[in-house]
Amino acid sequence: MTTRRLVRRLGGLAFGGDYNPEQWDKAVWEEDDELMRRAGVNLATVGVFSWALLEPTEGHFDFGWLDAHLDRLHANGIAVDLATPTASPPPWFTLAHPDALPVSSDGTKLVHGSRDTYCLAAPAYRGAARRVALALAERYGDHPAVAMWHVHNEYMTLCWCDHVAASFRVWLHARHGSLDALNEAWGTAFWSQHYTSWDQVLPPRATQWHHNPAQTLDFSRFWSDEALAAYVDQRDAIRAHSDRPVTTNLMVPGYQNLDLWAFGREVDVVTIDHYPIAPGVDAAADTAFGGDRARSFGGGRPWLLMEQGTNTVYAGDRVLAKEPGEILRHSLGHVAHGSDGALFFQWRQSRAGAEMWHSAMVPHAGADSRIFREVTALGSALGRLGELAGSTVRAEVAVLHDSDSWWAMNSDGLPSAELDYLGALRRAHRALWDAGVTTDFARPDDELSRYRLVLAPALFLLSDASAENLRRYVAGGGTLLVQHFSGVVDARLHARLGGYPAAPLRAALGIRVDEYRPLGRGEQVVLSDGSHGTAWSESVRLDGAEAVATYTGGMLAGGAALTRHRFGDGHGWYLSTRLDDANYAVLVDRLLAGTGVGPDLPDLPFGVEAVTRHAQDGRRWLIVLNHTADVVPLPAPGHDLLTDATAHELPPGGCVVLRLP
Repeated sequence: MTTRRLVRRLGGLAFGGDYNPEQWDKAVWEEDDELMRRAGVNLATVGVFSWALLEPTEGHFDFGWLDAHLDRLHANGIAVDLATPTASPPPWFTLAHPDALPVSSDGTKLVHGSRDTYCLAAPAYRGAARRVALALAERYGDHPAVAMWHVHNEYMTLCWCDHVAASFRVWLHARHGSLDALNEAWGTAFWSQHYTSWDQVLPPRATQWHHNPAQTLDFSRFWSDEALAAYVDQRDAIRAHSDRPVTTNLMVPGYQNLDLWAFGREVDVVTIDHYPIAPGVDAAADTAFGGDRARSFGGGRPWLLMEQGTNTVYAGDRVLAKEPGEILRHSLGHVAHGSDGALFFQWRQSRAGAEMWHSAMVPHAGADSRIFREVTALGSALGRLGELAGSTVRAEVAVLHDSDSWWAMNSDGLPSAELDYLGALRRAHRALWDAGVTTDFARPDDELSRYRLVLAPALFLLSDASAENLRRYVAGGGTLLVQHFSGVVDARLHARLGGYPAAPLRAALGIRVDEYRPLGRGEQVVLSDGSHGTAWSESVRLDGAEAVATYTGGMLAGGAALTRHRFGDGHGWYLSTRLDDANYAVLVDRLLAGTGVGPDLPDLPFGVEAVTRHAQDGRRWLIVLNHTADVVPLPAPGHDLLTDATAHELPPGGCVVLRLP
């Protein structure tokens, strides 16, 4: 199942957000009905944090209040994304099952008083979560209001308790088969860590100094599988009583607790929560980064933005407000990158509780506010874009994104603290976004032949099979850019011997790396083409490749820094340092030109974004977003669905959705 069924139910793109009527009284509910109609809301997520009301005592449910709200929403033409409330167990649960409380890596048992206070591996929690999901499905599986199911909320809580230790051992036995194989995989001959009994094996809790890196990698893999199993428990309970799509809202932040590719295969519709991490044009680029990841996790299918902040931009130690017009522009940015709608957290700003300052569609100031007027304008705009629903986004460039490699790069003891997986991923995507090029993300073992260009910004860990896959991609005619410190460990996190990277990749690149030479903080190297490298350098031996740029100083003077190798019908490029942003953009532009990849709408100034959505019947729409304060003429006039008129230019901060011939 994809978003197709949801789109048919809604009659177009989804618009709305989390709705928590239990926080309010009848007078507010009546106002909500009127304001939702005014704003054009057609989908409300209900019940995310309602476990204490749904199951006030263990095993005894109270559905009367939820019945009334679902019936009320349905009567007002609003469909429901019905959530299971399992991200926030009620106080009675933690008192009855103290062993299900999460334990931090240093052994501290956390107590009730916030959200996410549970251990996913605790049998009592898993049983209670399945019970409440099953009860909801039995009661509302065929309810006419329910268009979609929303399992849990943002799986991200970690735990290191004894339940986790027991489950981790079971997982390790299934993966490795024996203690001998585990000892070999983890390299336990080092530091006298050899295990002689499974009971000796623990999660990577707080310890004296560095953890065993293979142990921490396996724990990350295990925890993602445990979270996915918890999701599948609830999903399958729901599917036994309902045929509506089931999903969970995935977080795409700056940490990686889950293999989001694996979740993308198990949900009926990929949904994400996305909150920009910087203002202005950087927020627009971050929106594209989140949207392109979401689309890729679902194999290119349409996806759904489940949460965003109405007036929220997170910037370090403070939360900034959005500028006028950004509520529309950020939402259309997600639509441009494949979302079949735009939802928010939440409908009405809370008057009490830990998130009372989290922005909402109806702010504390009420409907007579800039925020609600912009929300209403967005609802009207999305209502005019129904014909885009179900269409997809196509890309000719991919950035490689691998969960194992990300987890592995979080290991203790790496040569430099400036090795940053997410930063490298963002830089590659940002260079392509600045060039106006639509980008997919892909795994190193994916079929890549449909892409003219593939960037591999951080492939620290690379399996033998993935290395061979990349070799085939280049030999078959692809252009691949591999960046420093890549392919240096195998899938067990064992160092590659005999030179880096992995042998099949070395063949495609025509090089061998003999030595890593991390740079000091703030240190730079100058290359022969005038560009500058930071953070890292390497001693690279040419083995068929040509040096495009060389180092100009120190022991590496004259040595290759950037190489190109003709291999089969393609080209393998290798970059052995971290170029500064401007020089990196020049390199990416060079690769794009060499592969014939260009923007969907050429000759746009910096800060103006254009993405095309494609329908199966050949219809196309071009979404153009002006993230600047300037008037921008369009290269050619077109019919704008937002205004139902011919558009010749974009006003400052303006948007158009052009129906193409």
